[in-house]
Amino acid sequence: MSEFDFDLFVIGAGSGGVRASRIAAGLGARVAIAEDRYLGGTCVNVGCVPKKLFVYGSHFAEDFEDARGYGWNVGERSFDWPTLRDNKTNEIERLNGIYRNMLKGAGVELLEGRARIKGANTVEVDGRQYRCERILIATGGWPFVPEFPGSEHVISSNEIFYLDEFPGQALVVGGGYIAVEFAGILAGLGADTRLLYRGELFLRGFDQEVREVLREEMGAKENLQLCFNTEIVSIEKRDDGRFIAQLNNGESVITDMILYATGRVPHTHDLGLENVKVDLGSKGAIKVDDHFQTSEPSIYAVGDVIDRMQLTPVALAEGMALARHLFDGQPINMDYENIATAVFSQPNIGTVGLSEEQAIERCGKVRVYTSRFRHMKHTLSGRQEKTFMKLVVDDASDRVVGCHMVGADAGEILQGIGIALKAGATKAMFDATIGIHPTAAEEFVTMREVARTVSKD
Repeated sequence: MSEFDFDLFVIGAGSGGVRASRIAAGLGARVAIAEDRYLGGTCVNVGCVPKKLFVYGSHFAEDFEDARGYGWNVGERSFDWPTLRDNKTNEIERLNGIYRNMLKGAGVELLEGRARIKGANTVEVDGRQYRCERILIATGGWPFVPEFPGSEHVISSNEIFYLDEFPGQALVVGGGYIAVEFAGILAGLGADTRLLYRGELFLRGFDQEVREVLREEMGAKENLQLCFNTEIVSIEKRDDGRFIAQLNNGESVITDMILYATGRVPHTHDLGLENVKVDLGSKGAIKVDDHFQTSEPSIYAVGDVIDRMQLTPVALAEGMALARHLFDGQPINMDYENIATAVFSQPNIGTVGLSEEQAIERCGKVRVYTSRFRHMKHTLSGRQEKTFMKLVVDDASDRVVGCHMVGADAGEILQGIGIALKAGATKAMFDATIGIHPTAAEEFVTMREVARTVSKD
C-alpha cells in the first residue's frame, strides 16, 4: 500500500491546475485538487470570460449608431446594468458547474477549502492532512493595489464584475491591459470615464507605434479621457457616497467609482510556504526550473504564480506539459516565443512576435511595413475609426518576426497569423498568399511598400 494518499495534490482550480489534474488523472495518477474560492480561477470568474462579455456589451452603443448608415432606424434605447451583470453571473455559474463535472469525470477528488502546505509531502485542508508524493501550486495571481491615503475606497478587477449600481462617473487607474480594457468597457456602457496612468503612455512592453495608434483612437472616443503622467495622491469619501480624488497635478476629481488596475502579483499568501524550501523571486513569484520544479523537489508550480507570461493559454500549456512529464515521461519543451495575444481595448489590439523595438535589438536590421485605413464597414456607418496593421521583417532572412494590429477583431485575425510566425514564414510567403476579399485581414498579404528600414546602429 502506498505511503501517499495522492500521487499529485494540486492547490488551485484555475486553468493550469485543472488542466494538470485532469491530464494526470487520465494517465492513471491519484489526484486531488483544492480550491477555496471558485472553480475555473481568475479567467473564468473575474478575468477573461466576464471581461469579454462586458466588452461585447459595451460595443452595442456604437453598433446602434453604425446601423443608421445601413438603413436601420434604431428607436429609443437604454442600458440596464443589472441585466448584464446578472446574465454574466449566470454564465459564470454555468461554467463553474462544467469545471466541477470535468474534474469529477476525470476522477479527480475536489476538496473545497483553503489548502496549506505543512511539509514537503503534506497538505492540510480544513484541519485534515493529506500525504502527497507531489504538490503542484497553481494559485494564480491577485490584484495589486498600492497603499495611500484613502486607498481603502478603491475597487479592483475582482469587484467590478459585481457592482450593485453602475457608475455615472469613473476613474480607472493603471496602464496595463486590464486598465485599458475597463476604461473602454465603462465608457462604452455610458460612464464618463478617465483613465489615469503615471507614465508617458500605456501598455509598456507593446510595440511603440501600436501604443501610439491606440492612444489616438481611444482619445477620440466619447466620454473617455486619457490622462498620462497622472496619479492619485489621496481619496476622500463624501457623505453622499461619492469620492474626491486628489491628483498629483493639483486637480480634484469627484467620481462615483475608482478602479485600480495596477497589476497583479503571484497569489502565495497563506499557503504555508514558510514550512518548505520554496524560493520566491523579488515580486513574490515562485521560482521554478525548466521542469516547473521548485527548490523543494516534491513541489511544482505553473501559471501566473510563477509570473512568466500571465496568459490563460500559457497556464494551460504549462499544466498539461507538467502532467505528461510526471506521469508519462514526456519531455517538457515549453516555447514562449511567438505567443499571440490580444488586448480587448476599443479598438482591439492583436499582436504576435517581436515589437519593432525588440526586433531591432535582436535582428540588427529590420524592414517595417504598415497600413492604416478606414474599415469598409465605416464607409457607410460614418465612423472615423481606423484600422492599423504592421509587419516587422528581419532584413537578413526575410522572416516575419512581428505582426501587430489595432482594429476590429484583431485577436481573431492574429490567431491565424500566429501559426505562420510559429512556422517561420517569410515576407515572400506572405506576399505569395492570396487574400480573402473584401476583408481587413487581406491587408496583411498585400502590404508591399516598405514604410522604413531600421538598423540597430
